[in-house]
Amino acid sequence: MKAVIVMGSKADLDYGKEIKEKLKTFNIETELRIASAHKTPEYLIEILKSYEKEDVVFVTVAGRSNALSGFVDANTVKPVIASPPYSDKFAGADIFSSIRMPSGVAPMLVLEAENVALAVAKIFAMKDEKVREAVERYQKKKKEEIVKSDKEVGYG
Repeated sequence: MKAVIVMGSKADLDYGKEIKEKLKTFNIETELRIASAHKTPEYLIEILKSYEKEDVVFVTVAGRSNALSGFVDANTVKPVIASPPYSDKFAGADIFSSIRMPSGVAPMLVLEAENVALAVAKIFAMKDEKVREAVERYQKKKKEEIVKSDKEVGYG
């Protein structure tokens, strides 16, 4: 099982690497790929086909006009998580290209690298006990952080 992070261009590499780093929390193998739905659709199809026989979750990272997520989702039966990097340009409104998809195209939209890693892990946790245990540890830690914060402000 692995996460395949497909980025629309090298400009998305830092965010892709951030997601890859967060996936280490769950011991999930990750590959970084670059292909564009607009500029290299044939190449993108080749990449998708190369993973057909593997248990993968695709994570798509594309800013501006996010055709990548819909294109990937329409050409695979594997789960696709769209995670466009936040941009101050257009006050973040470029995210709208990730929200509305045509019928029959359903990439999940998850923002923030840490949440993307958790979503991927939860998908794999359905089949992998070690990943499920890692998700449980992660959730327990997050809960403990909240309780600790409450105690620090004088309650509990």
